[in-house]
Amino acid sequence: TLRKPISQSSMADWASKNLNMHTQGIFRRRISISNMLSWNGGSIKKPMLITSNRTIKKEACEMFKLVQSYMGDRQTRMDRNHVALVTVTKCWSMQGLRDELYIQLIRQTTDNMCYRSLAWGWELMAISLAFFSPSPKFQSYLEGYIYRHLDNDENIAQRIKELVDLKNKKITKSRKKRKQNTEDEGLPISTYAKYCYRKLQKVAITGGKKGLRKPTVEEITHARNAILTPSLFGSSLEEIMLRQQDMYPGNKLPWVQTQLSQQVLALGGEQTEGIFRIPGDIDEVNALKLQVDQWRIPSSLSDPNIPASLLKLWYRELEEPVIPQQFYKECISNYENPDAAVAVVQLLPELNRLVLCYLIHFLQIFAQPSNVGRTKMDVNNLAMVMAPNCLRCQSDDPRIIFENTRKEMSFLRMLIVHLDTSFIKGLV
Repeated sequence: TLRKPISQSSMADWASKNLNMHTQGIFRRRISISNMLSWNGGSIKKPMLITSNRTIKKEACEMFKLVQSYMGDRQTRMDRNHVALVTVTKCWSMQGLRDELYIQLIRQTTDNMCYRSLAWGWELMAISLAFFSPSPKFQSYLEGYIYRHLDNDENIAQRIKELVDLKNKKITKSRKKRKQNTEDEGLPISTYAKYCYRKLQKVAITGGKKGLRKPTVEEITHARNAILTPSLFGSSLEEIMLRQQDMYPGNKLPWVQTQLSQQVLALGGEQTEGIFRIPGDIDEVNALKLQVDQWRIPSSLSDPNIPASLLKLWYRELEEPVIPQQFYKECISNYENPDAAVAVVQLLPELNRLVLCYLIHFLQIFAQPSNVGRTKMDVNNLAMVMAPNCLRCQSDDPRIIFENTRKEMSFLRMLIVHLDTSFIKGLV
């Protein structure tokens, strides 16, 4: 979990220590922090953040042009998808550019007089958060900035009006043009901010996109669409069921859970050594995740470790674990008592109970002696790899985490051995 967002005074203090102060004019006067963090229609000659890395210094200035191009403030021959792809790929490949991109986006979405440009800046921030997190050092600053925009649409509109009026007094010719630019287009800024806030909390823990394959246009499009259409990964069970209502109205279980589970079995996962322990190729898993989020299961799959790894990821990334947090203490208190462990399951909300029972029924297939001989994954091993995906310890104390890990495994083992899941057969 993230710290409480830092105050505006703390943000100003952070900025004074970390911003690479720019100068202007023939006397090279230093630009104030407020001007450094306000929308700029020109280019920059050095990075926003202090760095000694020469490559970062050069790339940062080029990246600022890309940000302006995406936001419509600079002309470019590239379409916006390609601009986003080049920007995200630079930062995904070079860790030192990530904070620089986020501070540039903060600058270009502050005191921006064009609503469309402002919205596109927030959109690029949302897309970027799908691929990489800011550094721990910059995380609180970015969170504080996003937090201030969660419910701030009226103030934003008022601020734009004030800036335009001020500009129009100076340049009367631009009045008509500027007024056209301030018309609301698309989503409220708070919609982007709320999405970014949730995404930041997740990416700060998961670390963003993994693997060797660079980001693709499909992933950029998917990241943009996720702002309005929640992904099947990282959402709550209730959101997932609501989303599948149109396509599978009769289903009582998440489509993604049943489909991936069936794929593991269809590809012979119960006869595959190290299933759930040996990870599938991360790039193949990412590719499958993209297709599953579009309600597609490719027919070309051959390695059961791919859907098995994605299934574990789905459980792990649920907004709230399968066993909700309020039942956690009860679970680890009854890790040695079969009857009490089974009783906890009966107390869960109906959807969580069905999802958990489906998982346990699935694991019971692998726990059969005839399959264990081939997979080398007995009930202890299955509980060890799956428990962290069902239960989440909230403590920061390493000793408590270590002790609870053993209890979590033991609790899940009790369920695999003792829970009657016969009713789940045939349920979808």
